[in-house]
Amino acid sequence: MNGAINHEPAERRDGRTPGVETIAAAYLTAAGGDAGLALRRAIADALADLGEAERRTRQRDRLISRGYVRAGPIGRG
Repeated sequence: MNGAINHEPAERRDGRTPGVETIAAAYLTAAGGDAGLALRRAIADALADLGEAERRTRQRDRLISRGYVRAGPIGRG
């Protein structure tokens, strides 16, 4: 073992979304071959996606909480 991380298979098993190698190649191409720029863009996009996911989770939690307050606990009565 040489200590390298193996990200195979390069494509996701479900076949609907691209794998690590495909995404990395796309970022590298978009950055004109500048690996550092590609990495920074990938990280920025990942952080933006994470922030959006957290925002949606907080919104869903608020809606669930409001629904609980309005309806009351199930089985009450």
